[in-house]
Amino acid sequence: MRERVRFIEDIARVASGAVGAATGVRDEVEQAIKLRFERVAADLDLVSREEFDTAMAMAEKARSENQSLKAEMDALTKRLDALEKAAKPAPKTAAKSAAKSAAAKKTTTASKTAKSATATAPKRATTSRAKAKTTDN
Repeated sequence: MRERVRFIEDIARVASGAVGAATGVRDEVEQAIKLRFERVAADLDLVSREEFDTAMAMAEKARSENQSLKAEMDALTKRLDALEKAAKPAPKTAAKSAAKSAAAKKTTTASKTAKSATATAPKRATTSRAKAKTTDN
């Protein structure tokens, strides 16, 4: 009986040693796989979780600032449109001012034409008189 107990204790020790060795092998394999993945990640220029979280926080902050600026710009655009509508003259006033400017252009053109006609008329007369004097002599 004593031999059986010893035999069972020996088997338990062997099993315990095997489990310990298997655990050590498992740890070594995990460490080797982890190192391999880290090398692959470094070759692929992957970012760490902390860097990713930081970038996401910055993106969310920029998005919220963009939305608030867009809302502010929309409000200012509405305000500008309202001010422009208030500053526009009534349509009747615009038609009257357009008619006045057209009449002023016609008057200016007519006066320029009259001035040029009077300026050329005496020259022709002078030229005709000069010819008449030379033919009389």
